[in-house]
Amino acid sequence: METGAVPLNGPSAALVGYLPACYRSSSLFQRGESVSLTSVVAPSPAPETVAALVGERLSVSALHQLGGTLGGYSFVKVVVDREQAKIHFLNHARHSFHAIYIGEEILGVGEERVRAEIDSYNEAFYHAPDRRFLLGILALHPQMLSLETVEVDTMPAGLIREFHAFVAQYTDPALPLLFKPANQLQERIVREIPASELPRVFAHELFSTAPFVPLNPGTATGRLRAFRTEAEYRAATLDWTDIIVMDRVPDDIPRLAGIVNTRHTTPLSHTNVLATGWQIPNAVQLGALAEIERRGLDGKWVEYTVDAQALSLREVDEPAGAAPPAWYAQRVTLEQPEADHSPIVNLARLRASDRHRYGTKAANLGELHHVLAHGSQRLLGFYQVPRPPRDNLLPYLARLLDVPADADLSAAARRLLDEHVRVPRGIALPFSLQRRFLESSPRIQQAVGKLKMALELDAREIEPLCVELQGLIRSARLPGALAGEIDSALVSQLAGVRAFVVRSSSNAEDLAGFSAAGIYESHNHVTTAERIFASVKEVWASLVSVRSVRLRQQAGISLDECYMGVVIQEQVGADFGGVLVTTNPMNRADFRTVYVNVSPRVTDVVDGSALPMQYLYSTVEGGGRTLSLGDAPADLDSRAHDQLQRLAIAGRLLQGHFSPDYTFDSPVDVEWLADGEHLHLVQLRPYPA
Repeated sequence: METGAVPLNGPSAALVGYLPACYRSSSLFQRGESVSLTSVVAPSPAPETVAALVGERLSVSALHQLGGTLGGYSFVKVVVDREQAKIHFLNHARHSFHAIYIGEEILGVGEERVRAEIDSYNEAFYHAPDRRFLLGILALHPQMLSLETVEVDTMPAGLIREFHAFVAQYTDPALPLLFKPANQLQERIVREIPASELPRVFAHELFSTAPFVPLNPGTATGRLRAFRTEAEYRAATLDWTDIIVMDRVPDDIPRLAGIVNTRHTTPLSHTNVLATGWQIPNAVQLGALAEIERRGLDGKWVEYTVDAQALSLREVDEPAGAAPPAWYAQRVTLEQPEADHSPIVNLARLRASDRHRYGTKAANLGELHHVLAHGSQRLLGFYQVPRPPRDNLLPYLARLLDVPADADLSAAARRLLDEHVRVPRGIALPFSLQRRFLESSPRIQQAVGKLKMALELDAREIEPLCVELQGLIRSARLPGALAGEIDSALVSQLAGVRAFVVRSSSNAEDLAGFSAAGIYESHNHVTTAERIFASVKEVWASLVSVRSVRLRQQAGISLDECYMGVVIQEQVGADFGGVLVTTNPMNRADFRTVYVNVSPRVTDVVDGSALPMQYLYSTVEGGGRTLSLGDAPADLDSRAHDQLQRLAIAGRLLQGHFSPDYTFDSPVDVEWLADGEHLHLVQLRPYPA
């Protein structure tokens, strides 16, 4: 289908079963000379005058000549003509899309007409029960071939068996042919077929052993630092010129030049979100520590590059004087905060424009409450922009919302949110409350003054001054008037709640060039008034932690401009939770899909302590794909996947509302929890583009 899986503008990750994330060759470079770990020298491609190999067995050499290459692996598109009992292996140089090939070479229909009538062709190719053609992709892996359909194909069990059996007759018998389900529907179908009758491999099985996963593309020059243990990392002094290599990079990294994880992780951990926001190269590369040791690169200056195909490390001469990075010269500017008296308010009373008084998290939660209560004219924004090859996405949204194409889609979108999405109740403490607390203690005021002076002078005493100030904030008595205001607000707004989450909400986060993911404190399972007051002070203290102060200093953010609001929110019971980003972090060109991480505890996703389940969901054609089961023993059930599909659509609608411009392209990052009935959105912020 020339749709979410096969866009008409060329090959994509989805085209070959998400090859960019799952199956990578990789090269680690010595000085000026590449040495590929799994590279294959392919024959020259076939000339464009050759349309396809028809009715003949496909050799490995022919696959290389006819097909394309993605992620270092060769693939070729396959068409089985059931009416003629004939197989076609397409020449990728001439026909990038199944539909165009079938139209021109089999049906005698020109490309212009196929494109104009693509929806009807797609229906016939991918959904018709009596379809004439079976379409797929054949990919070459070490010691095997995989066959899969396009991800939106609703091919039933009988056609799956037929497709696999027919293609197997025309491939090299020395290479096992395994069917790879392209979506969760096919995964369920394939599991019901005995493995002896249909050899199979699942995407999550391949993903879990992928030698290379690009987390953020880019190039940087710096000093390579390889750490085999966290103790080695803790003992080291790191600089912004360092490129660190570890099993799994800790959550508290300083600003660096690049990151290499040597174990699998998720793009949505705080560490990897920070790397994306900092725009530094970041990847997973299994075996990197051993390779670096073998080549003697530890401590050497290297040029580090991550792209969709591989990562490379090329030794270079140490620069005479390392020039400051671009981000050092690009100072981050804060909106003017307001720390004069503001009341403690119910979150539902806030709007996004209140961020200068209550912080970004609180303001975004208030905006979410407003959207759920009153709707938004911007919900359809993403779908109202033509996105080639789709000139009109609104009919796709209608199908996702299960309404006729001529229905009121704004009303249908709001109905989806009304029925399935909730935002936990809460209150917001303003910046002025923090200011009043700090001013209530002369010792704290004196310590703040010392820290500001040390920052101006870039003195070596900054770290101990931060530690001292944090201790003073934690130990200082919360004035009775302030404690009374917080207690009164909780009694009037959240009486009956048994457990709370106390969240940070600063003005120095979620900014262009400064995401601050994981830098400030939040506390779960807080029950008593005493623990609430202590947690509020912990959140205030996190504004002057060593790490947050250093990172803001590097970004040019003055401590004078920084304030911390606090959200005290009802803690929601849930079956599972996680993080959604309304983009595909490993293929930003894939506008159709969103990326969802799932764990029994949402904190497992963001702090990187456990590997979550990872999914892609289409917000155009619908349907999901299981990328990784992480540390989970089994996949979620079908009811949970239905919830995640609704979450994906809701996230895309909210992306429209929160978009800062009229392209509606800016993704959002949503922390969420799910129970049997509802999706609870507990945080929303921009996701670094």
